[in-house]
Amino acid sequence: MVFYFTSSVVSPPYTIYMGKDKYENEDLIKYGWLEDIWFHVDKLSSAHVYLRLQKGQTIDDIPKDVLTDCAQLVKANSIQGCKMNNINVVYTPWANLRKTGDMDVGQIGFHRQKDVKSINVEKKANEVLNRLEKTKVERFPDLAAEKESRDREERNEKKAQIQEIKKKEKDEVKKKKEMEELRNYTSLMKTENMSTNQDDNDSDDFM
Repeated sequence: MVFYFTSSVVSPPYTIYMGKDKYENEDLIKYGWLEDIWFHVDKLSSAHVYLRLQKGQTIDDIPKDVLTDCAQLVKANSIQGCKMNNINVVYTPWANLRKTGDMDVGQIGFHRQKDVKSINVEKKANEVLNRLEKTKVERFPDLAAEKESRDREERNEKKAQIQEIKKKEKDEVKKKKEMEELRNYTSLMKTENMSTNQDDNDSDDFM
């Protein structure tokens, strides 16, 4: 089961989701999207919360209010963190998550520590959590199928982009050739390059 929330503090709204337990977190780690940003309470046990960005966005494009929504949701779903003030929530792109065979269920590391950001959560914000709770939906998605569909769409987009680039290059070559032919034709048509049907001795005398 996956819990989905909608952050509508900006338009268009963002989707936030998290797994029910650490076993489900394994699937979320495995089948995450490149558009996903992972959130977790720093140095404490908590839910793994994901924010799905719009295509083309990066971690630096997350609106401040959406970032607050994610951080509050993570804090609220931490057994220890929910009782504490001034906790840090770390977040990083899904692609930066590192999972090795010797790690416990739900445990992860990072490929690049420099790509991990953090935000301080001073205290619980009930107004934020109540708003998000009203949007909560429980689903049983086929995460593997959804990821394959997303990856296939990306492959098709890249293929179309490559074809468009090749078409532009072909058109450029054709245009260049046409311009070259036009220049050659213009050169041939210049007066100094044209032959005349008359010469100095070509005249008729009539008696």
